[in-house]
Amino acid sequence: MRVFWAHPARSVTLGFVIVVLAGTTLLMLPVSRGPGAEADLMVAAFTTVSATCVTGLITVDTASYWSPFGQTVLLLLIQIGGFGVMTLATLIALVVRGKLRLSTSLAAQVDTRSRSLGDVRGILRRMLQLMLAIEAVTWLMLTLRFHLGYGYDWPTALWHGLFHAVSAFNNAGFALYQDSLMGFVGDLWIIGPVCLALVLGGLGFPVLRELLRGRRPGTWTIHTRLTVWGSLTLMVLGVATFWVFEAQPGGTIADLSPGGQLVGALGGGLFPRTAGFNSVDYGMITDETEAITMALMFVGGGSAGTAGGIKVTTFLLLAAVIWSEVRGEPEVVIGRRRVGMPVVRQALSVALLAVGLVITSTITLMILTDLPPLDLGFEVVSAFATVGLSTGITASLPPSAQLVLMVLMFLGRLGPITVAAALALNTRHRHYRLPEERPIVG
Repeated sequence: MRVFWAHPARSVTLGFVIVVLAGTTLLMLPVSRGPGAEADLMVAAFTTVSATCVTGLITVDTASYWSPFGQTVLLLLIQIGGFGVMTLATLIALVVRGKLRLSTSLAAQVDTRSRSLGDVRGILRRMLQLMLAIEAVTWLMLTLRFHLGYGYDWPTALWHGLFHAVSAFNNAGFALYQDSLMGFVGDLWIIGPVCLALVLGGLGFPVLRELLRGRRPGTWTIHTRLTVWGSLTLMVLGVATFWVFEAQPGGTIADLSPGGQLVGALGGGLFPRTAGFNSVDYGMITDETEAITMALMFVGGGSAGTAGGIKVTTFLLLAAVIWSEVRGEPEVVIGRRRVGMPVVRQALSVALLAVGLVITSTITLMILTDLPPLDLGFEVVSAFATVGLSTGITASLPPSAQLVLMVLMFLGRLGPITVAAALALNTRHRHYRLPEERPIVG
């Protein structure tokens, strides 16, 4: 049994299961609920999975249903989920024992996508420092805006600033408002810091580390090139298409000023990159916007970051494979570097497993409910990509359908490959091999 759970993929999976069980238990306590809120195991479990998997789908109003203690539990679950259960466990081991065991190092490497065992200790420290630094800056900016711009008293402004800063960087999408961030749709001083934090969190720690070194783009690794340029392209595409379809008469941002429309389009184009916040009512968006948003959610963010989806690098790698096949080239080359077949196989596996899960889950929800297929597909992609956007049907779904979404959030956060490896009974820990190169798929 000890050998079975020593496998890194299984250790990561077990860690998340333990956190979910602990979080559900804490949220079931009377002190976690607000006045008049009834104890509901399904609500507690769904909310815990959503927070731990940094998704943001909810079935109850976060601000009124959960007490300050319950909201604090959610904040801790979001932070743990974003940083990674096994990564956090590794840091604790460093503090307590001052050293790392091999199994712990391997598990942390799976979660951080580090190059070698020797990198783990330093990477974890830098990850924590970077995460706290970005969250602190975002916290400061939001706190000042809430206090100076909206008249919140300092304690309330500090709490709202902290909660939304942590939720934004970890791409969780939980908000302390019933309508998420719709009340700030045209406020650049709220939407701007939130978007910046979620983009930085979604790029991934390896990419952020390389960018902070100040290297010229020409010297970036393939992983960083694909993540940065791919993310930038999808951001511009998302913002532009959202503005085109939603700024027209009758659209969700049509009544805003030109500057407000730009800020609204900024949130509408970036939030689908697995952030989960919404500054417009997604139940009122056009079908074109809904379809584009689903595509953006499915692709997601960068590897080893807080974002979900199949990852930008996976998407671009598959595009490179198709381009090489169309041109009749025997090998896949990106940036004058040949991509090895194991990486191509992994990308294909991730994409096909994701498509299979989304299609199967959508059909399952169609059987369990009578809701429109497009809305159900939107909900499924949002859950799998750990985005958290919804057209407003989450709370109305039956428990069986909510359970499907919980499984999707869990699979989306850990990744189909990690879960498959965890379930493979014939995979022994002693057969685990470290990757020779940094993987470019999530």
